[in-house]
Amino acid sequence: MSSDRIAQSSAKRSSLLRIIRQIFDRLDRVPYGLLAIPLRLAVATVFWDSAMVHLANWQTTLDLFATEYQVPLLPPDLAAYLAVSIEVSTPILLVLGLLTRLAAAVLLGMVTVIEIFVYPQAWPTHIQWAAMLLVLLCRGAGMFSIDHWLRRYLGAQG
Repeated sequence: MSSDRIAQSSAKRSSLLRIIRQIFDRLDRVPYGLLAIPLRLAVATVFWDSAMVHLANWQTTLDLFATEYQVPLLPPDLAAYLAVSIEVSTPILLVLGLLTRLAAAVLLGMVTVIEIFVYPQAWPTHIQWAAMLLVLLCRGAGMFSIDHWLRRYLGAQG
């Protein structure tokens, strides 16, 4: 290979690397608040949809908790009421970005119970939910949330 071709090849590689670095730099500048929105909505949708299925036929839900779900230490009726209450309330909190870390912690607990006692074979799905919830637990709802507004408002007051 001639030295001109080597120089051209090296220049192309250098140019490509520069473009890739620029892309990564731009991606690094995406605000967390924008990234948190789809995380909050995705997790909220999973649990809201589950709540709607459970509420559509309450007797079937009670039967599922008595036969298939069988959460230990809780009577099936109580487990059903608790689970559906969590499935209805936490998605609303996540969408609003209100008490996001608390909602994420509660849902992580629920996912853990589901994974260990109900559907252990569904770990690929549960780990995705847990990953999203861990980000929300650790980083919060982001700047486009009631949590952010309250923190700023209360910080200005105190």
